[in-house]
Amino acid sequence: MARIDLSRLAHSYVPQPKAKSDYALKEFDLTWDDGGAYALLGPSGCGKTTLLNIISGLLAPSHGRILFDGEDVTMLPPEARNIAQVFQFPVVYDSMTVRDNLAFPLRNRGVPADEIDRRVKEIAEMLEMTPVLSRKASNLTADAKQKISLGRGLVRADVNAILFDEPLTVIDPHLKWLLRSQLKHLHRRFAHTMIYVTHDQTEALTFADKVVVMYDGEVVQVGTPHELFQRPAHTFVGYFIGSPGMNVLPCRVDGALATVGSHQVPLRGGYRALPQGAKTEIGVRPEFVRLSRTDGLPVQVERVDDVGRFRVVKARLDGLAVNALLPEDAEVPADGVRVHFDPQATNLYVDDHLWLTEGEA
Repeated sequence: MARIDLSRLAHSYVPQPKAKSDYALKEFDLTWDDGGAYALLGPSGCGKTTLLNIISGLLAPSHGRILFDGEDVTMLPPEARNIAQVFQFPVVYDSMTVRDNLAFPLRNRGVPADEIDRRVKEIAEMLEMTPVLSRKASNLTADAKQKISLGRGLVRADVNAILFDEPLTVIDPHLKWLLRSQLKHLHRRFAHTMIYVTHDQTEALTFADKVVVMYDGEVVQVGTPHELFQRPAHTFVGYFIGSPGMNVLPCRVDGALATVGSHQVPLRGGYRALPQGAKTEIGVRPEFVRLSRTDGLPVQVERVDDVGRFRVVKARLDGLAVNALLPEDAEVPADGVRVHFDPQATNLYVDDHLWLTEGEA
């Protein structure tokens, strides 16, 4: 296992990049602690796989450094980095049995036969593949082949890190939760440094201790699932994480009050001076929007969606969309509806970035 430091890392697929828009990865610094479970979360094309391939050595960055436990490995090939990588689609040897596929990385490194046998049996049991160890991989389903790929990434005990590039894409939906749970169990047991790439917030939040959210080639926030939910550092984080996502409403700010349309919304406190001409918005998650007949801002309810344990109320505030998430038995008035935003959960964003109060600053 290893601590991984990325220092002033950036990458462009353009031969001579000039503008910021030429970079698939904008410059950033990031540290992955030894033994941590991380997720790289973001939409397709945001730079997740590019970053993963730079860490593994499949791609050389345009500039910046990669350090494993303080040692510069930027120019080292993948085989010299002692990394295990599991790709989006199965990479297996069809002519080999499941047992031989799992044993292959260990035999390549001269691991003793009894140790190979022990590790293969252990991983096969965790992946529930013991009954098919003697079968040829060519006779298995895509689900089973991807489980072999996962097993080959996990079978080595000496790796610096294990990288997963959307490994559950081809897995049947009912198996995804089980495999995520098994990966979490393996992480707790062996304390490997694990980095898991996904565009699925559920996968990221249930697997990782910390989530790195990426957007348009930038790292916009690193935090625990709780931190990403409570205080999104960027409007994209608020929108991308949560269902439905955070309400983002344009506003004007005066001290501890925001004006949305023709209405005033209390904020958590006074804010430090705002940049001249900046875009200002408030963000509040639907979970912190309360409906009332007596106090708050007047809205027009457009529809109510029943999603099982909750009801999603879709409304308009001076023409702006506002969602509220209520318990399934909560009353939704037919008319005269008002909404109240919890001030402690109402964030201010300046040019899409979280703006701190005077006390926080």
